[in-house]
Amino acid sequence: MLSNSPNPRRATVTTWDTKLYLTFEEERNQPCRDLLARIRISAPARIVDLGCGPGNSTAILRARWEDADLTGVDSAPEMLASARQTASDVHWTLGDLRSWTPAGAYDLVFSNAALQWVPEHAGLIPRLWSWVAPGGALAFQVPVRTTPPAAWVRALERARARSGGDTAPLENVERSEVLSPAEYFELLAPTAARVDLWDTEYDHVLPGPDAIVEWTRGTALREYLARLADDATRTRFLSAYREEIRREYPLRHGGRVVFPFDRRFVLAYR
Repeated sequence: MLSNSPNPRRATVTTWDTKLYLTFEEERNQPCRDLLARIRISAPARIVDLGCGPGNSTAILRARWEDADLTGVDSAPEMLASARQTASDVHWTLGDLRSWTPAGAYDLVFSNAALQWVPEHAGLIPRLWSWVAPGGALAFQVPVRTTPPAAWVRALERARARSGGDTAPLENVERSEVLSPAEYFELLAPTAARVDLWDTEYDHVLPGPDAIVEWTRGTALREYLARLADDATRTRFLSAYREEIRREYPLRHGGRVVFPFDRRFVLAYR
C-alpha cells in the first residue's frame, strides 16, 4: 500500500493486517496477472512495483522477469516486513508515493490495486509517467468506484445507520480518486507511443457472505473501523454489517456467494 491514510488532511493512521489481506490472495492476484499478460516489453532491466504490499505482486513480476533489477515500494512497515520474507533479491523500500521519488528511470513502472489510495491522480499519473525510461511502460490497475454504489457500500450505509450516532462518517470508505479512462488517456497520450485502457468486472466466488465482510475489513473498512470509538462499537457495527451483507448477497449453490468487483486497467508505452 502506498499511504497509511488516503486523505492527507486527516491524521488517522492505521496498520495493515497482512494475514487478513492475503486471505484472498488468489482473487487479488488475478487482476495483477491479467495486467502483466498485456505488457509487451521483452526484457525490462529495471522495474518498480508501487504499493507492493506483502510482496505478492512483486513475486509475480519476478516470475516473469527473473533477471530484472526489481524494487518494491510501500508506505506500510508491516507490509514490507512481510514482503522481505518472500524474497531477498528485491530492493524493498519504505516510501509514500506523495513524496517518494526514484533515483533514476525504470523500464516498467507497475502498480497493482494501490494507486486508489493516493489522491489527485491528475498530478500523480504524470509524475509516475516521468519515471518511465524510453521504450518502457507504465502499467497499473485500480478498483473502480461504481454508480450506483456497490452492494457492500449499501450494506455499510445501512449498518452505520443501525449502529447509532456513535459511528464514524463514511468519508473515503468508497474511494473516489480513480479517474475515467478518457481522463487517463488525456494525461498520457500527448507523450505516449500507445495507451491501452480497459475495465473488467471480476465475479469472485467466495465461500459465503462472511467472506465479503473479511474482504472489505482487510482493505476499505480499515480506517473506518479505526475511527470508531471503541471495541464494543466496532463489534456492534460489524454485527449489523454482516446482517446487511447477507441481505445484499444471496446464497448460491453450496452456500457460496458471487462478489462482483470492477477494476480499471491503464497501460502506456513511452
